[in-house]
Amino acid sequence: MNIKEVISMVTVPARSERLSFAQLQELTGLHPTVVGELIELGWINPERTTTDTYLFRAKDIYRLRKLDRIRRDFDLPILGASIIVDLLERIDYLETKVNELNRLL
Repeated sequence: MNIKEVISMVTVPARSERLSFAQLQELTGLHPTVVGELIELGWINPERTTTDTYLFRAKDIYRLRKLDRIRRDFDLPILGASIIVDLLERIDYLETKVNELNRLL
């Protein structure tokens, strides 16, 4: 067997677009209980693996960082900050739709 045949037989695992709980914690700096509370509230919905671990999307990291920044800046509880983030996302969505409709006029 030559090297080309060996290389063609080796498969490299695909890079995952999901992040582990440890990676999420490292990237956001949030305490695990805060993340757990947000999962219980349904504010973030990570995937569960067969080993009962969570996998998060990059979008979750962005939302959690925004939530933490708002929570700290305005000294808000988690629930209040999550409502603000939801409203900001809704405003962004609606502004995008308005711009799309304006282009059609």
